[in-house]
Amino acid sequence: MAPRSIFSSLVREVDGTWSTAYQTFNLKSALQPIFRRTTSGMLDIDSFEGLVRPHRNGEPVTPGEFFSLVAAEDIENIDSILRTIHILNTGRLNRSRARIFVNFHPGLFQTPAKMRQEVERMRLAAHEAGMTADRIVCEISEKKASDTQMVADFAYHMHDIGFRVALDDYGAGDSAIDRVKLIKPDYVKFEAGWVRDFMQNSAGAALLRVIVSQFREEGIEPVFEGLETGWQVDQCEELGVFLMQGYVLAKPELAPTSFDTRFPELGNAYFSPSARPEKSAAPAFPREERPADTHPLRQTRTFGKRGL
Repeated sequence: MAPRSIFSSLVREVDGTWSTAYQTFNLKSALQPIFRRTTSGMLDIDSFEGLVRPHRNGEPVTPGEFFSLVAAEDIENIDSILRTIHILNTGRLNRSRARIFVNFHPGLFQTPAKMRQEVERMRLAAHEAGMTADRIVCEISEKKASDTQMVADFAYHMHDIGFRVALDDYGAGDSAIDRVKLIKPDYVKFEAGWVRDFMQNSAGAALLRVIVSQFREEGIEPVFEGLETGWQVDQCEELGVFLMQGYVLAKPELAPTSFDTRFPELGNAYFSPSARPEKSAAPAFPREERPADTHPLRQTRTFGKRGL
């Protein structure tokens, strides 16, 4: 895939959504909501995470299998075009303020010229989608961000342009709050297995509350992902976490998705402390009881995202 032809692989489907092609694969967008608990207590879609869904001969293929077959020289352009279709498909939704989280790997762009080229591609995609730059969130994995200064420089650069930055997988390894403060992301997404373990007992929850508070004091918004039960959603409020993602709230859907119908965008009144809605628009989920606190601080960790 030559850089000059990257946008020539875009495909406009009959339903108006965007996909792209690579060799024998058709690459589609799946979007998963990130919900915000508003000041009035309701849940509203704040953002979406863009996820690739490869298909070959009309049959789904796992992302892992697809990427194992991508030629090394094509990874950079595949990375770029996937961001493009996620942005374009988010722009088609009836949301006036929702952001899109797109994976970004700063190490793929080895020269300033290549980085400038990618920034222009993202700007173009945002313009075509009718979205401002601050609705695009570049998500970097904490697991892969070994060069702290490089990631910090990338974050500063993206902020100067107007994009936002998220650090993913916090807690999965040697995460350090000081390191996060140096990078200064807008969002930190906590590693799901790590959070689930610490949520299950009072000592772990207390530690999470301290970390969340420290981030919020720095102007960094915590995001808890991988939520699977109602009590975890309830506990997010107790911990001061207002941005939540997980199967218990909404699963990823191929664009164009049903989210506009299922979760209509709330008006600004619901974000006012004086608002008193009569009926909650929160997604329905089972209200399992919180597990018994059987150990002061369990350290058993189950790292890794659910295969989405």
